[in-house]
Amino acid sequence: MTRRRYDYLRDPEAIYRESFEAVRRETDLSGIPDELHPLALRIVHASGDTDIVANLAWSDGAAAAGRAALAAGASILCDTRMVETGIIHVHLPESNRLACALTDPRVPDLARDLGTTRSAAAVELWQDMLEGAVVAIGNAPTALFHLLEGLSAGWPGPALILGFPVGFVGAAESKEALIADAGDVPYVTLRGRAGGSAIAAAAVNALAGDGG
Repeated sequence: MTRRRYDYLRDPEAIYRESFEAVRRETDLSGIPDELHPLALRIVHASGDTDIVANLAWSDGAAAAGRAALAAGASILCDTRMVETGIIHVHLPESNRLACALTDPRVPDLARDLGTTRSAAAVELWQDMLEGAVVAIGNAPTALFHLLEGLSAGWPGPALILGFPVGFVGAAESKEALIADAGDVPYVTLRGRAGGSAIAAAAVNALAGDGG
């Protein structure tokens, strides 16, 4: 039997280069500050959607705060292993620590005691690591809500919150809560239901210096 052959680009460097050429060519960045352009381009690349940047929301100086924190060695707190896995370690400026508490053996009991999801319970375990950290949430709205509740109760403030939970229940609402209630904590988020671990990881990668 003859194997079918398709005509497609196979060289990984060429694929990467042409992907970002298309992203730059097709994405309207006119309403986004220059310092956020690498992050916006990374999010477009991760989502495959050039229109997604219309829903990007941020606080003033958020990108600069994230870059400075990473350069100073800040830890990166991830809500899922998928976010952690998507971060390109070799681009981290100070071999920054990556932490995801979701598989901590204390989480199931803690979730039961708190009457919440495991994702939210895992955030409870961030308290000792939170000050000055970069937070990357790419899955659970309950994780972002729980973080905001903790901050309102006096938890240490992170250097930056990258809030990209995804879904049909609570995702849009959790991101609106971040925009409304982050206070002095810098943030970048995406209004609406869209988000995901790939987008959260892409945002970290952009701040670490990989803009594509």
